[in-house]
Amino acid sequence: MRKVLFMLLLIPVLGMSQTKNVLNSTRYFCKASNAAAFEKALGEHAKKYHTGDWKWRVWSIESGPDAGGYMVSEGPSNWTAIDGRGDISAEHIADWNKNVTPYIEGRAISTYSSFEADMSTVQLTDYADKILITHMTALPGKILAVKALITQLKKVWELGKESVAVYSVFASGEPGYTTVTRLRAGYKELEDGFRKPMNERYNEAFGAAGFETYLKDYAAAVKERWSELLIYMPKISSN
Repeated sequence: MRKVLFMLLLIPVLGMSQTKNVLNSTRYFCKASNAAAFEKALGEHAKKYHTGDWKWRVWSIESGPDAGGYMVSEGPSNWTAIDGRGDISAEHIADWNKNVTPYIEGRAISTYSSFEADMSTVQLTDYADKILITHMTALPGKILAVKALITQLKKVWELGKESVAVYSVFASGEPGYTTVTRLRAGYKELEDGFRKPMNERYNEAFGAAGFETYLKDYAAAVKERWSELLIYMPKISSN
């Protein structure tokens, strides 16, 4: 009986000790004329209600189809903690509805994703202020092929000393992966000549025809691919 009681008492502790590798990213949009007011309200809300597992990092979306919007990344956490979070307080909800919602236009876009440490060249929380996100959606039945392609890319990133975090999309639309290149040196990392071209590094890692084979495999596995640049906004993120 004592052993059973001891194990029951351990359940919350075991849940808290699980790896925190789950992120929730939500995108919001507002009119340009309301941007300053929206940022002020969002920042005040983040600092008051989002700490610990629910910490917010807010990003300005600079390019791509969502340019002009904001991305709010919450976490990292884990599914046990998310399941045990419980109801958000009435005060929390009231603050959001009263102070932030009036500036939001359209529907928010929310995504859950899991950090893939074995596929990445950087630790989850080793952040940078400027990032390049690439979204990849797999063709039906090809998600494992996409995973294999990204796993191969890790060697190529390492040859170029690129800091890339890889996330698998979970229960948020079509199956796929997201790679986040953390531009530690800023946008100059995108300049021609900053590092050896990807095709040359790929062939260096996998042989003379390596990149050509990669492109063929990519075309057979990836349904859609698109990229965007984002900039971190510390003044309106959590403390």
